[in-house]
Amino acid sequence: MGRGRQKAKQTKVARKLKYYSPETDYNALERELASSTQTDLADRYDIPPAEDEDDWQSPPSR
Repeated sequence: MGRGRQKAKQTKVARKLKYYSPETDYNALERELASSTQTDLADRYDIPPAEDEDDWQSPPSR
């Protein structure tokens, strides 16, 4: 009797999690995205600044 009840409870919990969709706070998301800038992200993730020079060389002209 224990296994059937346990499986039913797990199925119920799994179904609840699968179809659960909380309300998205778009205003909070907008504030968060607007507050971070590229320099903040570069500092946070140690991204070196972009260089103007290309590492690729131009093909020789004929």
